[in-house]
This record gives sequence, C-alpha cells and structure tokens, in this order.
Amino acid sequence: MAQNTTGRLKIVAGADSFGGSLKDSLVNHLRSLNIDVEDLGTSDKYYSVGEEIGRRVSTTNSSDTETETRGLVACGTGVGVSIFANKFPGVYAATCLTPGDALNSRSINNSNVLAVSGMSTSPESAVEILDTWLNTPFKSPCPASDSKPWPTEIDSFLENSVSEMLKIGEGGPEPNNKDTSSSCAICWLNSRNKDKPEGDFTPIEMMRGGSMKILRETPTSAVVRFESGSVEPAHHHTFGHDLVVMKGKKKVWNLSKMEEYDLGVGDYLFTPAGDVHRVKYWEDTEFFIKWDGHWDVFMDEDLDAANAAIGKEI
Repeated sequence: MAQNTTGRLKIVAGADSFGGSLKDSLVNHLRSLNIDVEDLGTSDKYYSVGEEIGRRVSTTNSSDTETETRGLVACGTGVGVSIFANKFPGVYAATCLTPGDALNSRSINNSNVLAVSGMSTSPESAVEILDTWLNTPFKSPCPASDSKPWPTEIDSFLENSVSEMLKIGEGGPEPNNKDTSSSCAICWLNSRNKDKPEGDFTPIEMMRGGSMKILRETPTSAVVRFESGSVEPAHHHTFGHDLVVMKGKKKVWNLSKMEEYDLGVGDYLFTPAGDVHRVKYWEDTEFFIKWDGHWDVFMDEDLDAANAAIGKEI
C-alpha cells in the first residue's frame, strides 16, 4: 500500500467476543480524535472478523486513491485475527502488544492493520499502542535504526519492499501446480514450499511423527507438523497456547475440562496453561501455534496409555 499523502484516514474496526470491550474503547478514542471509523461490531467468530477487515482494507485501498483505509482488529490474543486479515493482498496486519511493536510495525513494515489482544492489554496500554501506530510514518526512525534516519540503502530497501510485497501471489500458482484456482497469497506461498526440503523443521523427540519449526522465541510461535496416525500422549504446558490448523485433521481431548474438539483447516483452538490434553491426527496435519511464553512440555502419560485411551473413545 502506498503511503497516503492526502491526510484522509478511515479506520475499519471489528472484534470477537474476547476483544470486543477493548475494541469499543479504542473506537471511542479514535472518534475523540475526529478520525472516521466504521465499527463492524463484535462477532462470536474471530476468523470472520479478521477476514472481513482484511477484505475491506485490501479492496478499498486498491480502488480508492484519495482515502487511506486501515484496519483495527481485536481478539483474545490478537494473533488469530491478524492471520486471517493477512490472507488478502496488500494487507500487512501486525499483532502489537507494546508501543514499540506498533512503532516498528509502521516504520519497517508499513502495517495497515493493527491487531490487539483483549486478554493481555489494558485499555490504557492499548490507547498508547494505537496512538503510536497512528502517528508513526512508514520509514520513520525507530529503535531498529537507533532512532536515527535510515541509511540511504536501507531507506531504498524499505521503499521497494512495498511494491515487492504487492507482487506476492501475482499470477496465482506456478504452472506445475495443479491448483490454479487459489488467489490467496499465503496459500500460494505454502504450495510453493511443499516440494522443498524440510529446512528448519526438527523432530519432536518425545512425540513420534511430529516436527516443529520455531518462528519466534518467548513468546514462542511455531509451525508444527504431525504425520497421519500420530498421537500426542496426554501432556500440559506452562503457558496457554493458540493454534490454527492450516492442513489436515486432528482431534483434541482436553482432559482437564473433559471437552473434545474436532479440528480441520481454518479451525482455531486455545488451550489454557496447565490444561492436560491428548491429540490424535487423522491426516498429515500442519498448524500454526503460539505459546504465551516459552515452549515446554510435561508428559502426563506414555504412548501406550494414550493409544489405549483413544481406542476406547473411537
């Protein structure tokens, strides 16, 4: 998205039930600044909120050169809504938990959708994050540049990155990919990586058939893969985690709450800290997962016990 030079700014806002209260506070703040806000309200489904905001920002900015439209989305963690918003061309959604995150996301990444956490961020902190995000121009000095003007070569790199990002997904999948119907840039990039080496994926030694690629440390974000038929014996973590299924099917038994979840592509699940859970994979499965802190795992049963328990359930 080109940097807006007209001074006309519109914010499209929305949230799920976990982020609704925080979204309302931020919408009131935006209106107190006389910024044009379209409030889409609060939905029970976080993924539909992220999808709608992403679509609005993508289509409006491609057709309206006089008004810059940005998005504001809120859910429990701010992660799920940003994932779905980012599936649309020209959308750069960033989950920001601090003003520093907001400053860098604007200065370096030209973020045009701000995602905030209704569970982790107070209204006062969120207002500070929002103000920083609103008032930081693309390519402005930030902590990454020691708060000094960017060197010429870096400034040029950042400027060109905008046009390069807009090209992601152009033309759809490559000719040797049979799926020529996908217009989603993220799906296309994923398909391009299918035939590539495993790269940084490392086996999860205590869980057969599983491998993991760490994307960020503490709080930890990762992409996890499990082979069809794999089982995660009952275990728990120090921190709660969010996950979104990108491929395959799995079943999760939350033994602490005596609840079951059947998950497929696009489904989301949050497991609270300390909840003991067991998992069965019906197909080769891949999912994005984010822990609220560092990654750890504590086993509560062995594989034989897990298989026996699952056999009684199915």
